[in-house]
Amino acid sequence: MTKEKVIIYTDGGCSPNPGLGGWAAILISPAHGNHEKEISGFEPESTNNRMELTAAIMALKSLKRPCSVELHTDSNYLKKAFTDGWLEKWTRNGWKTAGKKPVVNIDLWKELLALSSKHAIKWIWVRGHANNAFNERCDRLVATAREKANR
Repeated sequence: MTKEKVIIYTDGGCSPNPGLGGWAAILISPAHGNHEKEISGFEPESTNNRMELTAAIMALKSLKRPCSVELHTDSNYLKKAFTDGWLEKWTRNGWKTAGKKPVVNIDLWKELLALSSKHAIKWIWVRGHANNAFNERCDRLVATAREKANR
């Protein structure tokens, strides 16, 4: 049985960094007429990288069954951890970097690694603020989530 395809765009950010953080994702289902679902949230104290990881985590948690996922992110930190073997090296080294320091955001990386193992994910980097409509929409959702936190 083939897995249903889902296209996901994610974004996260803080202002200042560290500071008030927001995350967002747009999930698109080609099998259901390109139906779109937007999710977003905030954390009172976070970092840009934590929010990027949180966006991916929350998007993958939204999937009800294993899927074939195209996950688009403007975070090379997120994408390269999966595509350039960083996660394999970190786990092999006991969650230490090449410089023998503890991996930052280990809690989120472990959660994301567990969630990603349920799906067939193609990680795709997109340039931020470069007129990609879905990336720009995610960026606006992040800003809106952060504004809600200030109310």
